[in-house]
Amino acid sequence: MLNTTLCYVLRGDEVLMLHRVKKKNDINKDKWIGIGGKFEDQESPDQCLLREAKEETGLTLTSYACRGVVTFLTENPEEGEYMYLFTADGFEGELIECSEGDLQWVSREFVDALPKWEGDKIFLDLLWKDAPFFLLTLRYNKGALEEAVLNGKRIR
Repeated sequence: MLNTTLCYVLRGDEVLMLHRVKKKNDINKDKWIGIGGKFEDQESPDQCLLREAKEETGLTLTSYACRGVVTFLTENPEEGEYMYLFTADGFEGELIECSEGDLQWVSREFVDALPKWEGDKIFLDLLWKDAPFFLLTLRYNKGALEEAVLNGKRIR
């Protein structure tokens, strides 16, 4: 299973979103997501978060919290992923150009209208409702969400 991080950086009522439009063969092509990426060897979740945030945005996160772990399962067992989900409300620095897509501050009220994975709506809703730490399993088949299990209970 792949280990990754995903972070939603908050600034007042805005969220820093990444519109994935620059990478070739990108599973997230044309979708809007938070920032993050794959763990490097011997890297902890917070080390990965801080490195990815700096690489993708130029920002140094100064206040962040791990809010949950999302497990992605697909029809191909080799494509499984554990994603450590963070929010950050403190940072220093200036935004840089991202090689993976376009960074944009988006009002939280408009985030739902952006193209994204169906499962992202579930965990974003949990984040916006300030839910306690959660475990979420999302099972996809050919890109469509088939099942969602939150803290051991099937919700879809």
